Order: sequence, then structure tokens, then C-alpha cells
Amino acid sequence: RHGNKGVVAKILPEEDLPYLPDGTPIEICLNPLGVPSRMNIGQVLETHLGWAAHALGYTCSTPVFAGATVDEIKAELRTAGLPEDGKMVLRDGRTGEPFDQRICVGYIYMLKLSHLVDDKIHARSTGPYSLVTQQPLGDKAQFGGQRF
Repeated sequence: RHGNKGVVAKILPEEDLPYLPDGTPIEICLNPLGVPSRMNIGQVLETHLGWAAHALGYTCSTPVFAGATVDEIKAELRTAGLPEDGKMVLRDGRTGEPFDQRICVGYIYMLKLSHLVDDKIHARSTGPYSLVTQQPLGDKAQFGGQRF
């Protein structure tokens, strides 16, 4: 929802996933470098607000350009008894050791981007050409090909 993209790098059993102090496993781990490189700060804010809303037992929906402010989100985290910065100490599911740094956790909507190779692949040996340039037509929909 915030322009983040990536690939599924590894699928692990639940017992090997990092977990919160109360034992709740983390379901998805995202690369933290995706936030500054894609400039999707809204993703972090949604994560924090989602965590506070989950802890307080309500769902929230904010307008696109008039959403909750950072101060309002911090207040909700405080009300829920969660750290204001939205970070927790996580433990490694394989060793049980805590990670060196506190990590941003929360609830966020993740959607699958439906770009599959089978839908995108296109090749041709013969096909239509432009009457003007005598080059192959562009675009898969017109059964075009690469131009030289």
C-alpha cells in the first residue's frame, strides 16, 4: 500500500521466526532499507498505528492526505501501554537470544502484487509490421515485437 516491494526470500517454520517478549511470532520481516530508498514513511506510521489499534481492540481507517499525525500515533501507543517509538526487543526463534537492537514491530496490510512471468512472457517470429517504418509493431496486445 505504500509502494514497498520485494520478494519472498525465505519461508521458515513458526518456531524459527523472531518473537516478541510475550511469545508472539513475527509473521513477516521486511528489509529496513526499503523505507528510506522508496521514501514510504507512511508504512512505518501505519505499522505503529496498527499496533496501537490492535492492542486497544479497534480498527482504524484514515483519509489518504489527512491521516493521523505522528503525535496522535504516539499518544495511541502510550494509551495502549506500548513504547512510543514502536520498537521492541525481539528474540531469535532459533537460538532464543535477543537481537542487539530494538526493532520496529506492528500491524500492517500487505498485498500480493500479481505480476507473474506466465502472464508477461511474449515472443514472436513473424507478425504485423508498421506500414510507415516497416518495423515490428510494439506492444504485446498487438502481437508486436522488439524494434531494431
